Amino acid sequence: MSNSHEKITTMTMMGILTAIVIVLQSMAIGIRLGPFSITLVLVPIVVGAALYGWKAGAWLGFVFGVVVLITDAATFLAINIPGTVITVMLKGMLAGVAAAGVYKLLEKKNVWVATVLAALACQLVNKAIFILGCAVFFLDTVKTWAAGAGAENLAVYMMFGMTGLNFVVETPINLIFSTVIVRVIDYAKKRKAKV
Repeated sequence: MSNSHEKITTMTMMGILTAIVIVLQSMAIGIRLGPFSITLVLVPIVVGAALYGWKAGAWLGFVFGVVVLITDAATFLAINIPGTVITVMLKGMLAGVAAAGVYKLLEKKNVWVATVLAALACQLVNKAIFILGCAVFFLDTVKTWAAGAGAENLAVYMMFGMTGLNFVVETPINLIFSTVIVRVIDYAKKRKAKV
């Protein structure tokens, strides 16, 4: 494949994946479990990260973060604008980078395992950075929420009360779609090799 053709193909695929991230995250705002909307965009982030590396994963995570800031971060923005922006952008971008790293590390051993673990890493990093951001930038607010919910242990409330139900629902969805991701990646790589 010529270098210019490969660049055009990559740009086209990244454009498609970017659009999918925007549409999925915009639609997800209506699907709430507890106080937060469900995250459906990790699948295209994993696809981009696996096909095109950490820069693609970071870009798609960045786009995810921007959409979240525009559509679903009003509660946090009202409390701490810089903290919200830092948390939301970092969680998206680092989730994409983590997915790329895990996939790259394992793809030569087993593509299925690499894809499933990349999807899981993406999910875990997204949630972990969110919880860390809440602890760093919104601790007083989270303590108030925990007290209002009758939670005695703040850490347990943050891990399970704030994001637990979302994690329980999102993780199987992302892992189930991992089988689709494997096929998409396999198809894209075979097509790339033929051109």
